[in-house]
Amino acid sequence: MPLVLLAPIAGAHAPEAGSPAPAIGWSPEPWVLACLATSLLLYLAGLLRLWRKAGAGRGVGKARAASFGAGWLALVVALVSPLDALGGFLFSAHMVQHEVLMIVAAPLLVMGRPLAVWTWALPAMWRSRTSGLVRLPAVAGTWNVLTYAPVAWALHGLALWVWHLPPLFEAALRSPGVHSLQHTSFLVTALLFWWPPLGGASRAGHGGSMLYLFTTMVHTGALGALLTFSTVPWYPAYGASTPAFGFDLLEDQRLGGLIMWVPAGLAYLAVALAAAARLLRGEPARA
Repeated sequence: MPLVLLAPIAGAHAPEAGSPAPAIGWSPEPWVLACLATSLLLYLAGLLRLWRKAGAGRGVGKARAASFGAGWLALVVALVSPLDALGGFLFSAHMVQHEVLMIVAAPLLVMGRPLAVWTWALPAMWRSRTSGLVRLPAVAGTWNVLTYAPVAWALHGLALWVWHLPPLFEAALRSPGVHSLQHTSFLVTALLFWWPPLGGASRAGHGGSMLYLFTTMVHTGALGALLTFSTVPWYPAYGASTPAFGFDLLEDQRLGGLIMWVPAGLAYLAVALAAAARLLRGEPARA
């Protein structure tokens, strides 16, 4: 998903001491807007071409197309709306932004099958060459490894925990490049994470998917709980801006921890329960 993955590249957030409550507006970063627009136009072009050939709703169903649209809108909310600017001043808003990227946008984009649809947007010759390229053993093997459930689980968990280490998180607040890397790694690993349970046939089966999601719910909840119950601020850089919004540093951190703990846990639980329902109905291990 090269175009969607480039979209998280935006300016870093850096609160300044003593500043009054800022005016929070949209963040129309030209590069982000260009990536978002191009990804949507390619999807629409590919979808129309596919449906003209196969019939409306065939190949990629209307529900999958709607999922991509909803995921794309979630990216807009996370990266362009005032939420992006507010995340520079409140840790809790930054957590909302991350959760929108990882548990809203990523699974919806995966269900929308964008790689297949974008391929249909290409001219016939390029489409044929692309199909041949992705069948190369090196390319197919790399994809299979990255979307293998234990690997995707580990990569996503590692990104989540490493980027919440205080030195790295505060580096992302200070540096546009580090901030871009943080958001990109969250989105990329979330897309890989959601592929095994939602993107196609599950090599682990429904029971494996339930374990996969449950263990993720446990470790993300643990990180959220550590943030919620800590008596020490993890990210002092926010201390300069939280008072302008009526928070102190620990209140903001605890709210951010709860946001990571509860909504994310409910998202993982919902998909795990869907897998359990399919298991009880005896359905094949497919999304």
